[in-house]
Amino acid sequence: MGGNSPCASCKLLRRRCAKDCTFAPYFPSDDPQKFAIVHKVFGASNVNKMLQELPVHQRADAVSSLVYEANARVRDPVYGCVGAISYLQNQVSELQMQLAVAQAEILCIQMQHEPVMPTPEINDDSDHKSYFLQNELPQYLNFGSSSNVIHDSLKRENIFGHDMVS
Repeated sequence: MGGNSPCASCKLLRRRCAKDCTFAPYFPSDDPQKFAIVHKVFGASNVNKMLQELPVHQRADAVSSLVYEANARVRDPVYGCVGAISYLQNQVSELQMQLAVAQAEILCIQMQHEPVMPTPEINDDSDHKSYFLQNELPQYLNFGSSSNVIHDSLKRENIFGHDMVS
């Protein structure tokens, strides 16, 4: 930055902001919290080294990632953003399972309300199949309260201490 107002990193580190300051384009003086959190988690020296190793056109994305990871590390020091990703993946899996159960229940309800077409009798065995289709199949496919059973079995705590399914 060089002139009047030092960047957030130079301000926090109490040093003079040079014209070629690595941090100045990415940590403006009007957002000091951004550098403070990155500095707390990674350290200014490490961030400086990382930025120096990258081409200039990739540095803004790297700073954005560092800020995101630093915020995640402050919230969850053990897992960081991996914990958040894992939580979201588990949530997606459970929602997919709930969707599959709901689709199966819809199919069962549709099968209960549709008239069963009689099958043409070819031999004595087909009479038994026709009886099974008309009388017993709906009760085998009736899930009733299966969604509650699956819903209750899915209730468990995630790494953040919240119920995964509510």
